[in-house]
Amino acid sequence: MSPFPTRISRTQHLPARIAGQFARQIQQGELKPGDRLPTENAMATNFGVSRTVIREAIAQLRNEGMIETRQGVGAFVIDRPTRHIRLDDGGQMEGHDFRDLFQLRVPLEIEAAGLAATYHRPEHLVQMDAALLRMTATGEDPEDGILADLDFHRTIAAATGNDYFVQFLGAVSDRILQTIVASRARIRLDEIVAIVNDEHVALREAIAARDPTRARGAMRAHMAGSAARIALRLEFYS
Repeated sequence: MSPFPTRISRTQHLPARIAGQFARQIQQGELKPGDRLPTENAMATNFGVSRTVIREAIAQLRNEGMIETRQGVGAFVIDRPTRHIRLDDGGQMEGHDFRDLFQLRVPLEIEAAGLAATYHRPEHLVQMDAALLRMTATGEDPEDGILADLDFHRTIAAATGNDYFVQFLGAVSDRILQTIVASRARIRLDEIVAIVNDEHVALREAIAARDPTRARGAMRAHMAGSAARIALRLEFYS
């Protein structure tokens, strides 16, 4: 059997469709725990899409708890309880729907940062640093910078030691990613990279210092900045 699902139509939301097809293979037992997914290059060639599209699909599968990625090795199916959270994957969100979802994300991210400061392990700091390095190279691949940003936040969720943070924030962040990528022409990524990186470094340092109060404050500031950069008006309380 081919390791690839069927080729997809370009009229569909590509990352979601690719992720959905691999998810079905996992759920039906065609791909089993421990199996390695094809390489990014192989998948991009087979589906006729860019590597950035493949990275988005892999990020969605990882956020849904179906795979794990090992730096320099690849993506592997993992054995997890079937309690994944999936939001509507219809592509770009508009108006109040996007605002409401972002508003849900804010308190979850803030609390995750505080818990990560308490419970993180050394490997979580290594993963945050790797994501930060990718974000600084965003000029070469702007969309990969967005994916690196989400990897950074997913690592914080994982560092809480609470798998529900990973699941909830993964599902929410994936939907936000789809909208940001769909509207990326309205966002000058090159103008905000330095600011965003500074916010992430402040977060990383607070978590590394095991200072929950400082980490929550750094995340609150980052969420406020993120909302402002995409013209969202939200209330942020101390």
